[in-house]
Order: sequence, then C-alpha cells, then structure tokens
Amino acid sequence: MISNYAVVLGILCSVLGLVFYTSTFPSLKKFYELVPPVLLCYFIPGLLTTAGLFSPQVVGDESAIYHVVSQYFLPATLVLFTLSMDLKTLKRLGLKTVMVFLAGIVGVVIGGPIAVWIVKQFSPATVGGEGADAVWKGLATIAGSWTGGGANQAALKEIFRPSEKLFSQSVAVDIIIGELWMAVMIYGAGKALAIDRLFKADASAIKDVQIQLETYQAQNERIPQLRDLLMILGLGLGVTGLAHVVADTVVPILKQYPVLERFSLTSKVFWIISFATITGILLSFTPLRQLEHVGASRIGSVFLYILIATIGLKMDLWAIADNPGLFAVGIIWISIHGLFVLIAARFLNAPFFFMAVGSQAAIGGPASAPVVAAAFHPSLAPVGVLLAILGYAIGTYCGYLTGLLMQWAAY
Repeated sequence: MISNYAVVLGILCSVLGLVFYTSTFPSLKKFYELVPPVLLCYFIPGLLTTAGLFSPQVVGDESAIYHVVSQYFLPATLVLFTLSMDLKTLKRLGLKTVMVFLAGIVGVVIGGPIAVWIVKQFSPATVGGEGADAVWKGLATIAGSWTGGGANQAALKEIFRPSEKLFSQSVAVDIIIGELWMAVMIYGAGKALAIDRLFKADASAIKDVQIQLETYQAQNERIPQLRDLLMILGLGLGVTGLAHVVADTVVPILKQYPVLERFSLTSKVFWIISFATITGILLSFTPLRQLEHVGASRIGSVFLYILIATIGLKMDLWAIADNPGLFAVGIIWISIHGLFVLIAARFLNAPFFFMAVGSQAAIGGPASAPVVAAAFHPSLAPVGVLLAILGYAIGTYCGYLTGLLMQWAAY
C-alpha cells in the first residue's frame, strides 16, 4: 500500500488530468454524456482506495493532503467562486429566474426533513444512527451539494463530521440521484418549446441576455499574465488566512457556552467557511471582481476538483451497499425539489429554461448547471454559472439549516 503523500497527490492530479483530457476525445463523447467527468473524479480515487492501493493514514481525517485541501483550498475556492457574482446579469433576466432557483432551494431545505420523516415511518434504521453515524449528518452534506456545490458539501462534512462510511454512502446518493435528475433536465431542453407553450411562457428575455453575454465575453476575456494569477492566488489564500484568524478568535469565546455546540457554532470550519463566503460576496461589488476576466473561477475550479478527488480518496465503495435505503430518501427528496420548481415555474409562467437551469444550479452546482444551460444555447452557459455561484454563496447556510431540520425529523 502507498503511504507517501507526494505519490498519492501525484496519482490524484494525474487522474484529474486524464479524465479531463479524455473528455475532449470525440470517440468518448457519448460516454462522457452518460458519465460526467465530475462523477469519475469522485469514483476513480474511491475505486483505488477500495482496491487497497493506499494505506489508511493517507485516506483518513488525519491525512496531510486532506488537511491542506479542506483547510486552505476549500475556503479559497468559495472566495474565488463568489467573487465572480454578477447580480446585474441576473437582474436583466428578471426576478423569475432567481425566484424559480430559490423555489428549488426551498424544495431542498423542506424536502430533506420530509423525506427523512417519510422513510422513518417504514424503516427507522435507515435514517437513524448515533454520533458520527447519525444518518442526518451524512444527508446534511447532500443538502450542501444540492443547494450549492461540492465546496459547500465539503464544508458541511467538516462542520457535522459524519463517519467516512456514512459520507461515502451520502456521496453515492448525491451523485447518482443528481446525475439522473440532470439527464431529465437535458431531455426536457429538447422539449422546451412545447413546455413553454403549455406554461404560456415568454422566452424573449433569454434571447436578449444571450446576445449581451456573447458581447460581454468577447470584449472582456483576456489571457492571464503572471501578475493576474498571483493576484488570484493572493486573494483566495489571503482571505483564507484572515478567515482562520477570525475562527481562532471567535471559537474559544463561543466554547464557553456548551449549548452552541449542538448547532456546530463552536466549529472552526463553520466560521472559516462563513467568513470566506461573505468576504467573497462583498468583494464581488469591488473592482476585484474583474479578476474573473482572467480566470479567477477557473483557478477556483482547479482547487475544487483537487478537493473532489481527495474526498473520493476517502470513499469506501463497499459501504454503499450497507444502507441502500438512503436512495429512497434521495428519490423522495429530489421529487419534492422538482415539485417546488414546477409549481414556481407554472405560477410565474416562466420558460422551461428558467426551471431547468434554476433547478440544476441548485442540485448540480457550477459543474453541471452550465451544461444544462448550454443545452439550450452555448452562449447561455454563463447564466447557469451565475445561478450556481449564487448557490455557492448560500449553500453552506441552507445545508446547515437543512441538516438541523433533518436531525429534528429523524428523532
């Protein structure tokens, strides 16, 4: 078994490079339509761990790789993603876009505890457990993913600390159910005109934004210089450093009040993530948001995929079979989310584009929302990114609330 951290990190980065390199092969286009790259970035490291390639010390919570990635890369990722928020573009699409998206978020927050309660009625053990094996803790990480993205999921994993076995099961539910839902949204994109006629929806605003985005991208995007890349790294990791200072100051004070531990308010990670997210949002209103023109979110994506591969490294694929009932929770949960999105779209007479992209921005995040948006037109992909970034801004908080509600529903 491999125990050298440098070798393990090299293998993880090689896996990421291989996945994204082969995803451009025309001969593999159909394969990657069925199996998105993000899925492989989770599962290939998980397969290597399950096969016994790595020693326990490099895949556990005390792993030096996981410590660096979760404590430093994760907050920097959230800063760089939220930095590129553009509320003006969302405003041009009108309130309908954001309202449908928020309806999907509400569907996740409410749907989680409802799904737990329903499953508890016929299988209490499926949603039971104590301590680190309390199922609601694992499900809370799904809530982070389904209201934000992978970074929010990782943040909630650090806040609630589910066992690795439980987290492996939760990641499987997240990815498999989430990818099936994306397939439904992409299929619906091909029927968008018929659905819009059924809803009597006006899609003219989408065309206007499409033209504006094409023009804006052509005028502002440029090749990054060394100075730009160092500024991006300095901003992301600099804010991360400040977030650690804030957490080191606040947590010792809050630990004097044991009742706050129940709400994870004594967790350093909670305050690190909160500070990084809020700071990124505030910086999006300053000239620093222009760093997006030279690839701030792309650097954030590099950090995110290293994080995803590291999480995958901790995944025990055999653990998935130990609690298949979690998939029932996932199916009920995603169905409630879909119902909320459908009702909102019908009430607002919103085009199916808003429903599909708003839903996928919540469930899939920046990794897949642009894919669904591009299924309507390639130039609309940034709309999916913008909504997903909004999800990153609120995902940790929504996932945290959902986790507490599921804790209540489970007991």
